[in-house]
This record gives sequence, structure tokens and C-alpha cells, in this order.
Amino acid sequence: MSKQNLTLLTDFYELTMMQGYFNNKMNDTVVVFDLFYRENPSNGGYAICAGLEQVIDYVKNLRFSEEDIEYLRSLKTFDEEFLNYLKGFRFTGDIYAIPEGTVVFPMEPLIKVVAPIMEAQLVETALLNIINHQSLIATKASRVVYAAKGAPVMEFGLRRAQGPDAGTLGARAAVIGGCIGTSNVLSAKLYDMPALGTHAHSWIMSFDDELTAFRKYAELYPYNTTLLVDTYDTLRSGVPNAIKVFQELRDSGKMPEKYGIRLDSGDLAYLSKMARKMLDEAGFPDAQITASSDLDEYVIESLIAQGARIDCWGVGTRLITSKDCPSFGGVYKLSAVKKGDKFIPKMKISEYQWKVTNPGNKKIYRIYDKESGKIKADLITLHDEHFSSDKPLLLFDPIATWKKTYLKPHTYELRELLIPVFLNGECVYTSPSVMEIREYCAKELNTLWDECRRLTNPHNVYVDLSNNLYQLKTQLLDSRSINA
Repeated sequence: MSKQNLTLLTDFYELTMMQGYFNNKMNDTVVVFDLFYRENPSNGGYAICAGLEQVIDYVKNLRFSEEDIEYLRSLKTFDEEFLNYLKGFRFTGDIYAIPEGTVVFPMEPLIKVVAPIMEAQLVETALLNIINHQSLIATKASRVVYAAKGAPVMEFGLRRAQGPDAGTLGARAAVIGGCIGTSNVLSAKLYDMPALGTHAHSWIMSFDDELTAFRKYAELYPYNTTLLVDTYDTLRSGVPNAIKVFQELRDSGKMPEKYGIRLDSGDLAYLSKMARKMLDEAGFPDAQITASSDLDEYVIESLIAQGARIDCWGVGTRLITSKDCPSFGGVYKLSAVKKGDKFIPKMKISEYQWKVTNPGNKKIYRIYDKESGKIKADLITLHDEHFSSDKPLLLFDPIATWKKTYLKPHTYELRELLIPVFLNGECVYTSPSVMEIREYCAKELNTLWDECRRLTNPHNVYVDLSNNLYQLKTQLLDSRSINA
């Protein structure tokens, strides 16, 4: 999953445009592209950005091999001069990004590419593919973990993922979003994450009877014995046999440090409550009940509301595929062209206001309430603007401009979100481990107000524009309207 040559992981038109830039002597034209998204997944109040480590690997390994060149030559579309240029292609530009695990919101650049136009154009598709997928799954995982109200969540989705890469990188993103580990052994190995799991129904069915299967499993794994109890009859067979094995382990002085049962079908609310009662009455109040079976944040929230006695959740298909919202919707738009020492702003205009882009070379400030540490708003500014918390700050909605917030000096704190990742083609950033990103993400989520984390109808965090950026955008819109 790392150090792959994904140079041809691009849309064909990126290459045809590159040849057009090349033939028009635009190789040295430096541009700014922003990668951002327009709507939060699952109608939520935020997203979690993820995938930067894979972006770094991709950019580091951008090389057109001889085989790549021969393939492109066979398409009869590209001339030899251009193909010769590709033989020596390297990324030489700058990339700024919001660190993985950061809470983010619509319209703000997650990645900013400042590079010669051919280089900036080529990386579009791969960056979107990587960031869109992992940000989607990380966001979904954070919602599931939130619904679980502190109970651990395990990622169990590999067999239903859309292929090996989606399963492996999706597991990575899920752990970033808050899962404690994954059933995906390859992902656990690659990214140094906990590998988790119990056993399947086939283990039970391969023995003559359920009790023998449980005993053999307990012999194999005496320090972590979780028994799947729904193969035949959960309450009449599975739970009683599990209790019998737990009693035998206790009587022999071999009680596991961690033990319990797993429910994988049926009415999980009812079964968990009955199983809890049976385990407690048998003297095993510390036996954990794990549940799986087509879970997502909405099902978990409902089960908890019904009083389900579940200590740990295994979530698969609906997490790894983000079943209710299968795409992130990130886009990659040109926002400025460098002429001399200045960046000339560019803006896409549309009939739909949410498709009108923010022009210019930009940066992002996150504004925190000083007393609570919670996010008040994000502020997109031009790259040469500077703000300080010892001065008053006026925020306004760039759409409904009459909505204003005045922040007094020393009542808020500022943080720039975009950090340098590549400068002049050299990587200047070292990715943290996945578990470190997970810890960072948990802290990030704590900066959200509770109202922003609601699963339905959440409060939206405002992403505002600085006055200078707003005026620039307005001028460009007005000039376009007049010229039209």
C-alpha cells in the first residue's frame, strides 16, 4: 500500500491538458489549486481529513516509467517531445495540507498545491481519490464511535469493502476516526494498529457440539476468551454453554483476564439484556458483551436508547463503505495564476452559489473560544493577511452578510491550519503514526460543541471569509456580471 507508482492513476484529460500546456509553452506557469469539499458527509456537522500519508507517498513516487511512456505512445495521442518531457517528470512544487485527524468543514482547502501548472494538473485525480476515500471513512468512524458513547468500536469491514485497497486504507481511516483496531491483519501490520477479532460460526460448526468448540477455543486463547453464542440458539444454548466454560475456567484457576460473549444476530437489545442477566446471575458481572451485525451510528444510538447491555461494538459493512453516504464529494479547483511576483485570482462561477469558488492564494485560521477551547469559526483569508488575537475581530457570514459576530481582544485564540508538506518538490513533513493521529483526532473532536456532533440536524460551524477575500470575490463576481 506504500511506495506504489501511481503515476498513471489519473484521468486521461489531465494528460491531454498537460500536453496542451506543454505545447503552449506554459510549463513554467505557477498556479494554485485548492482541494476542498462542499457538504459534510451524512448530513453531519463536520468531517475528519485523512489520507495525507498516502498523498505524500504518491507525490514522492511520481515517475513515468519506460512502460508508462510506451503505453502512452501506443495511444497515438501524445507527441514525442511531450513524451520525452514526461521521462524526466518530477514534482517540484509546494503542497500545504491540514494535518490528518483534524476536524474540517466545507469550502476550506484541505490541501493547497502551488506548482507549475502541468505538475499541479497531473496530481488532481490521485489527490482527490486518496483524500475523498479516507476522509469519508474517518468521518463515518468518528460518528459511529460518538454514537457508542465511550464503548470501544472495532472495524470489521474488510470482506465487504470495495476491494483490497479500500479495505486496507479504509481500516486505517477508521482507526484515525476512533476505532480501537481492525480485523484487517494486513492493515494492522502496515500501519501498526491493533489486530482484533474472535472466531466465526464455522469454528462452532466444525466440532460435534457447541460446548466442545467453546472449550477448545478457551484452551487456545486463555487470556482473551470471547465466545460467539448465536450459532444455534443464543439464550438456550450459546450463553449457557459459554457460562459453563467460564465456570470451568474459574474452577481450574485459569480465568482469562478478558472474557465474554459476542452476539452477531437477532434482536441485539433484547438478547444483550437477557444475556447480561444470565451472566450476572452466574457470577460473571465483568464478562463483556460484544455485538456485531449490520451496525452503524443510527442502529447503535437506537440500541443504547433501548437499554442494550453491550460493552463493545464490531462494525463492518456500513462503516467501511459509509453505506448511507458513499462519497465524500471533494473537488480540486484552480484559484490563482502567478504573474511575476503576484498571484492573479481565478474563480469558477456557477448558477448555484455553493459551486462558486473562493479565489486567490489563501490560508485558513481556526478561531477558538479562549475560555472553553471550542471552535467558534474558521476564517479563510488571503495568504498575505495576518491576524492577531490581541486585536478585535469581526466575523460575518459570506452569504448572509448581516449575520455578524464581534470578538473582543484576548477572548479568542488563532491557529493556522495549512502546514507545509512539500517545498520545492522536497517533502518537509513527517507523518505521525496512525495511533498518534487517532489520539490527535480525539482531541480535535473535543473542540467541537456537543451541538455540532449530533447525528441528525447538527449545528454548523461557520466558515467565514476575511473582509479582503470577500471584497475580492465580490469584485470578481461584479466584473463578470458587467462583462457578461
